[in-house]
Amino acid sequence: MTVDANLLELLFSGANLFVLPFWTLMVLVPNTKLTRTVMGSLLPFAALAGLYLFLFVTSFGNVDGIEALSDPNLSLGDLAAIFAQPHVTATGWVHFLAFDLFVGRWIYWQGQERGVFTRHSLALCLFAGPLGLLSHLVTDALWQRFAKGRVEEVVG
Repeated sequence: MTVDANLLELLFSGANLFVLPFWTLMVLVPNTKLTRTVMGSLLPFAALAGLYLFLFVTSFGNVDGIEALSDPNLSLGDLAAIFAQPHVTATGWVHFLAFDLFVGRWIYWQGQERGVFTRHSLALCLFAGPLGLLSHLVTDALWQRFAKGRVEEVVG
């Protein structure tokens, strides 16, 4: 199946817009019933995975040299050339969107369960996934080491 440039652009833009409400809820109103309900669902990930599957499968008919991805001697330059093709870039971008949102959801739920502040980590995760994860791991470790004990002293 051939995917024309207009459809590809629409899918790319749609995927970008699709994830924004989830990030907005987690960052701006993390403690509401709405956010907990929405983030309790795996449907957003199924939708992104479905889009990724479509883009991945159609890449084989739309992109020259896609088979190079399975080459164990693939160079950085070769990979850059493959990603210079819009279809591959869109597929890769949806991959990032899905995994960043999945990690963001994990950060959100861990913060909810442990009472750890997560807004900064979630914002970082949205814009620079691994940095948001690192931020959360550091924040959680610091919280467990310092803040949690003080809260228990005050409460106890």
